[in-house]
This record gives sequence, structure tokens and C-alpha cells, in this order.
Amino acid sequence: MASAGASGANNSRRLSMGGVTLNMTRMGVATRRACLTARSGSPGKSMMQSVDDDAWLPNFRADQVPFETAHEDWSTSSWREKQQLQQPTYLDEDALQAATDELRRMPPLVFAGEARTLTEEVARAGRGEGFLLFGGDCAESFLEFSADNIRDTFRVMCQMGVVLNYGGGLPTTKIGRMAGQFAKPRSADTETIDGVELPSYRGDIINGPEFTEEARIPDPQRLVKCYYQSAATLNLLRAFANGGYAALGRTGSWEMDFVKGTSQGQMYTDLASRVDQALEFMAACGVDVENTASSTSFWTAHEACLLEYEGAFIRKDSTSGLPYGTSAHLLWVGERTRQLDGAHMEIMRGIANPIGVKVSNKIEDQELVDLCNCLNPENREGRLTLITRMGAGLLKKELPRLINVVRDAGLNVTWVADPMHGNTETSSSGYKTRRFDNIRQELEEFFEVHEAEVSVPGGIHLEMTGRNVTECTGGGVGVTDENLNENYVTHCDPRLNNQQALELAFVVAGYLRKRRNAA
Repeated sequence: MASAGASGANNSRRLSMGGVTLNMTRMGVATRRACLTARSGSPGKSMMQSVDDDAWLPNFRADQVPFETAHEDWSTSSWREKQQLQQPTYLDEDALQAATDELRRMPPLVFAGEARTLTEEVARAGRGEGFLLFGGDCAESFLEFSADNIRDTFRVMCQMGVVLNYGGGLPTTKIGRMAGQFAKPRSADTETIDGVELPSYRGDIINGPEFTEEARIPDPQRLVKCYYQSAATLNLLRAFANGGYAALGRTGSWEMDFVKGTSQGQMYTDLASRVDQALEFMAACGVDVENTASSTSFWTAHEACLLEYEGAFIRKDSTSGLPYGTSAHLLWVGERTRQLDGAHMEIMRGIANPIGVKVSNKIEDQELVDLCNCLNPENREGRLTLITRMGAGLLKKELPRLINVVRDAGLNVTWVADPMHGNTETSSSGYKTRRFDNIRQELEEFFEVHEAEVSVPGGIHLEMTGRNVTECTGGGVGVTDENLNENYVTHCDPRLNNQQALELAFVVAGYLRKRRNAA
């Protein structure tokens, strides 16, 4: 991730966070003409220009100042007039207002220049010139928050990135479901255990996982706590990404105990050795390997589920005059909240970030076209990612239809596969789980369909962790129904563990290599 610099403007406030000085300069509102110029610029130019990341209004009251946008009927509060699904009911409105006011006074978590750079990388993946790797927790939690857990997930994603880069032959963009993935939509508002009915757990940003009446009451202060945890997570991720930990020369020295003695561990060791040899060759040729391979880009993304939280982080980039969602670099809308007339789509259509939408076999042809036109009316590359979630077997039947609908309408999208959500089941031992073989099958179908339809598979979206959990069965690690209880710690959906995630990266690298060789 790009780090924020500090410029010497006069009327400004400075805040030091994690060694990075943020310059909070109060800028004027851009003119309508300038905004339209920025919005209508061709991909790779106006929207992809670097900006002064300091040019922000972090103390800006988003609900009081209108933005200049390409949507004349959009404002930072227009979502309040729409249907708001999957939202909690707060008992104390004054406490909620106090919490969101506090969030609006906080510095943004990410910056406009970073979001624009990611848009360019998403566009590259959509053209087949790169690949997106989304990975991270189903839902982040307060209990599991630690530097070790952040490091472990970051490390495994870097290892997966090396496998995809080197084995698949494409630059891989790593996007963590981190620093904001706290809220979860639920299929039912309540759950019943032993005859006791309580509100459903909706993620730590809303209520607690404990099955007690007190824990399940939505608490506005959880929004503030999530902000601070997200800021700390981002601070550590930036340090890992830019401080040398992710250097290519360290691929062989990253801690590998979790795959020692396994087939994927040996494959990774062999690949790391080849990377080292390639770096030695580059150095011998006079390439400055120390500087060019000493850091990595790492972005963040989450589902924009809790509207009060996302609304508090809509900020204006004073360089372009455009509104951005500053809680993450990329935000997506889930399958349950993508209604065209809903509040979630209303927020998303107005912000300039790269955005995603989860789609399944349930979406109708015209609905898909309308969705794309709503979120990306200028049809810009890199703006919109469609994340398919269907399940093994079903994707092979339904994805060709969606690809052809998008192609016939001339729409620019980047296709990403989520092989997790359509493959959730209940094990014989009573645990919610996912089978590695089904996950692999859906990914195989994803690549096969895109090859048959002469389309581009742009990335994968995984719920995973850097820890050695036992939540998904199968893979080389051999997790079975019988030993799911050994380390089943998720608060929500089952995740791939570190070994399964790395194994899957080798599988996907094979698909990419096959596609490259056939070109």
C-alpha cells in the first residue's frame, strides 16, 4: 500500500499515526466542471493519475457538505431514503449519533490515490494482464485480534502471491479481507438454542457472539472500537508491506513450520529456491534487486454492510472533488443487499472506489445489466468487479449465461470467483464446514467456463486464515469431519487454514499456467 506523505500547507492540522504524519488540509469544494472532467476521463488517465494523498478533509461532516459528483441525484445521505436491509435496530439513537459523529472526526483509513491505483490493478486483471487474490477472515473479531494473527495471514497471502506470480506468470494483486470485515448479513434476524430465541450475531461491529441477551444487543460503541482496530491493523500491514518483511529475497526464509513435511511445503520450498536463483541472475545482470523487490503492495477490502459505519467514512478527495469510501480500498455489496433500489447500492454508486458485487445464479439477465449500469454508468475498466458465488456444479451451468449477458451489453467488468459461499454444508459431526474438493472444483469450473467463453478469469476470493484451524475438510492436510472440533474457532463461516490456502494457490497457478500456454 502506498503510504501517506506530509506536505507543508499553511492552514492544516497534522496527526501522527504509526510513524506516518497525516496532513489534514482544509481544501475548497471542486467545481462541477472539474468533477465531471475527472469522472469522464478515459481509463488510465484522469481517474488513474496520482494525487496528493494529504488533500483530504478528515474532520469533514459528510452529512452537512454536498459533494460534486457525476450523480446529480446522489448525496452522502441519500441512502437514508432507501430500503435498508440487514441493519441492526439500535435502542439508543443518541448513542448511535455520538458514535458516528466521532467516526466522522477521525482520519480516513485509506486514501484516494491508493484507491485509484487499485482501480488500475483491477482493470489490469480484467484484461487478463494480472490476477486478484482476495483473502482473509469471514468476519474479523475483537477476541482474535493480535499482531501474530495479522502477520500470519499477511505471510500466507504473500506466499500465495509468490506462487501465483511465479507459477502462474501474472502479477498478483493481494487484497486482504482485513481492517474492516466486521459486519455479516444473516439469513434470519433471530436464532433459537434450547428454546431460547435471541437476535442473530451480526459481527463484532454490531453485537457479541455470546448467546446471551446482553451480548446480542447492538452497541454503537462497537463501531468506534472497530475503527481503532482497523487503524492498528492497517498500520501493521503497511509496516509489513514496506518494511522489508515481504521482500522477494525472503521467500525462502518465511516461517514454514505449518507445512513442514507436506507436499505443498516441498513445492513451495522448491519454488522459493527458483525465485532466489532468478533474483541472483537479475542482480548479476545489474538490476537493483534490493530496491525493486524489497516491498509489496497490499490492499484492503470488506463488505459494505453496516450503513452507519460506511456513511461516516465518505470523504471528499479535494484533488478530484470526488467522494470516496475511506474505510477500505475496495468495497463490495453482498448477494443479500444488492437490490437496485436499496440503500447499499445507493452508497456504492456515489463513491469513486473500485467496487464489487456478489452475484449468484439467482440474478436475472436484465437485472445484471441494470446493476452494472447503475454502479458503472461510464463503463470504466477497473470500476466494477463481479464476484460469482454459486457452488460446485451450479457455476458451470450458470456462469456462461452471465458472461454472455455482460458481453452482449458491452460492459466492462472484472470476473472473480468466490468458491466458498456456495459450498457451505453441515458435517456429520454437526459443524458448518466446506469441502476442499468442492472449493477446488468450483475454481476449476470458473477457469474452464471462461476459457470456453473466451473470457477472462480475473481473480479468486477466499475466506481463509494464516492459522492452522480445522474448519474446512480435505486438502493435503487431511482435515476430516471427525477432527473438525480440534481447532474450530470461527465466529461465523468456516475458513481455509494456512496449509489449505497455500495448496489452493498451487492449484490456481496450474490453471493460470495452462491458460497462458494455450494463448
